[in-house]
Order: sequence, then structure tokens, then C-alpha cells
Amino acid sequence: MSITGVLLAMIIVGATGCIIGFFLCAASEKFKVEVDERETAILDVLPGNNCGGCGYAGCSGLAAAIVKGEAPVNQCPVGGAPVAAKVGEIMGVAAEEGTRKVAFVKCAGTCEKAKDNYAYSGVMDCTAMAFVPGGGPKSCDYGCMGFGSCVKACPFDAIHIVDGIAKVDKEACKACGKCIDTCPKHLIEFIPYEATYAVSCSSKDKGKDVMAVCQTGCIACHLCEKNCPNGAITVTDNVAHIDQEKCTGCGACAEKCPKKIIFAQA
Repeated sequence: MSITGVLLAMIIVGATGCIIGFFLCAASEKFKVEVDERETAILDVLPGNNCGGCGYAGCSGLAAAIVKGEAPVNQCPVGGAPVAAKVGEIMGVAAEEGTRKVAFVKCAGTCEKAKDNYAYSGVMDCTAMAFVPGGGPKSCDYGCMGFGSCVKACPFDAIHIVDGIAKVDKEACKACGKCIDTCPKHLIEFIPYEATYAVSCSSKDKGKDVMAVCQTGCIACHLCEKNCPNGAITVTDNVAHIDQEKCTGCGACAEKCPKKIIFAQA
């Protein structure tokens, strides 16, 4: 091939590249999406965990929602009050101080306290128990299975399996809700970080049935309900539950509970 042919091919390729580049630049200008500067600024101050705990598809989704007025400036559970204050400053509004929440596992059925129907050896995943005989080896149909699906889902290493049940480290918990969404038994709920007492049971069985499978389950005796001076604890569907807004932390319910499943949070 002659040098002339090579040069001609180079010129054609170069010219073609320039033409394509010109049209790409023109198209990017014509079809570009304008982004509010506040959205970029908010995204810069958000933690960047993209955990979804705010209810949006990552931090960028939350930033866009805040700018549009669809979400409050304190919507990020991970960033908490410091991030809310910065976002509020960007948006020109005051950030309301919210109550810090942490996840709480409503089960105290440890290996020692709760019975198993059989010895299990297989996939260590709570969601897989739907395909296992009896829904898993644990005798209590409402108890924590202890296979750690919540542990795997937590992006903050705030929940661990201790003595066969899940335990939340309240200092590490960011209230993203991943563990709540993952638990197939729906044993995990949010309670205030400052909560003093909570009920560690979710069983809806009658007292005699509870005692047959767990030494520490709620037997719906109503003693906690009768002795609470603030009407903060009620027994519904055979299990006690504390209204944290009414609870003053007096400890009367914990003192009267014969199964000792109402205790102060560490």
C-alpha cells in the first residue's frame, strides 16, 4: 500500500471522528438534564452509604426528593442530626430534631431457653427456612431462627448472632431498616435509642403453648399491663407490647413480669 493511501485513510478516519464528536457534543447539550445546584450540594453532605434506609433509591434519590420538597431535610437516618443541619442550611430551612431510632429484636429465646424440634444441618439462612420441614428446627414458630439473614443485610455491622438469636448493637445501628425488611419472622422493630424497657418476645401462642417450647416467652399473664402506672404496656394477641411514647422507664412492668422478658436496653 502506498503512503498516499495510508495518509488518505488517516484523514478519512480523523475527519469521521471529528464529525461524530461534533454531533455527540451537540446532542449532549441539547438533551442534557439540568440538575439543581442544591441537589449536588446535598449529595455532597449525605453519608453516601446508599443503604435505602431513607425510603429512596440511594443518596442521590433522597437528595432529589429533598430539593423537590418530597422529603424532609432530616430524612437520612444514617447522617442523623449533624447531616440534617447541613442539609437544612443548604435548603434554607431549620432541621427539626427527630428522635433517634434503633432496631430491636423481639426474642429472648436463646439456645438455652428455647427448644428445637430437630438438629439442623444445611443452608444457614433464615429466608431458606421456608423450604425446610416445620419452617426450621426451632420449636417456637415466632422465635428468632438465628441463621443471620439480618446480619448479612446490615451494612453497618450492627447486628450479630449471640447464643442463637440476633442482637443489635444500638451504638452501631443507623436505623436503615435493612434488618427489618429481611427478617422473615418480622421480629425486628424500631424503638427510640433512649428507650429503657422493651418486650423481648413476639409469640402469639397461649401461655401453656409458649411454655412448652420456650422458658422465657410471654405467657400473656397481663401482670405488666395491670401494674403499669402510665398505661404504656398492653397485651394484644397474647403478647405484651410497650408504647414507648407513654413509657417513663419506671420498671414496674419488668419487676412484675414472671418470665423476665421485659428488660432495660444496654
